[in-house]
Amino acid sequence: MKTLFGWFALSGLALASAMSTAQAADTKIVLIAGTPSHAAGAHEFNAGTKLLVKCLKEIPGIDPVLVQGGWPKDESVFKGAKSVVFFMDGGGGHPMIQGERLETMRKLMDQGVGLVCLHYAVEFPKGKVGDQLLDWLGGYYETAYSDNPHNDARIIPKSEHPITRGVKPFRANDEWYFKIRFRPEDPRVTPILTAEELVGHDKKTYKDQVVAWATERKEGGRSFGFTGGHFHANWGQEEFRTLVLNSILWSAKLEVPSEGVKCQVSPDELAKNLDPKGK
Repeated sequence: MKTLFGWFALSGLALASAMSTAQAADTKIVLIAGTPSHAAGAHEFNAGTKLLVKCLKEIPGIDPVLVQGGWPKDESVFKGAKSVVFFMDGGGGHPMIQGERLETMRKLMDQGVGLVCLHYAVEFPKGKVGDQLLDWLGGYYETAYSDNPHNDARIIPKSEHPITRGVKPFRANDEWYFKIRFRPEDPRVTPILTAEELVGHDKKTYKDQVVAWATERKEGGRSFGFTGGHFHANWGQEEFRTLVLNSILWSAKLEVPSEGVKCQVSPDELAKNLDPKGK
């Protein structure tokens, strides 16, 4: 009996150890939601990020960590992260570039941590910061160069890339940023989505504009920029969700399923966690 009891005890310890190891091996992804911005139904950073967290939790081996209210008050949340996702206001007030935070980002990028920037989070000031983001993100929205009117556009997957798995052409009305600033013929950057045509603020029509791109950074990290996400309703589109979820897995150096990441989002789920802001 003692031998049998001992076997069960050892088996229990082994199982507990295996479970602990499996949990420790889960891929940590930090998703940062910005503060309320714009009118109701637009720039719903909190609600949109929570939908991504919900979907990532459905994938075995993923540990999504949500940070609300912009840049984390405790930067130790980045410890062990394989990728960080930013969905927030950008430009000169971008939380990523305030104070010493660029140095925090530099350490993460040097470690090969993935970087995903969604919608306004791809906009940075021209100059020293913009040049740095060309290194890290591969491209960015540059004020007074890039364009951002609302367009109902047909969006086309551009390449046979893991991020485009399961993503078919789709239409979406969004504030599609285009004329993104890239380095000329940067071999690290792969266009992922293009808009067939977009009308700029100058009323000109622009063909085949890159609205999402992937970058293989020289230190081994992976980055993804996506200009869609202005209107929260677009998260209700399967193609839209799959594209961004695929990009998060890819940025963390995980295998993207052959049919892409599929996650169902009900109308009720889409309507949850909206910011209490003016109509």
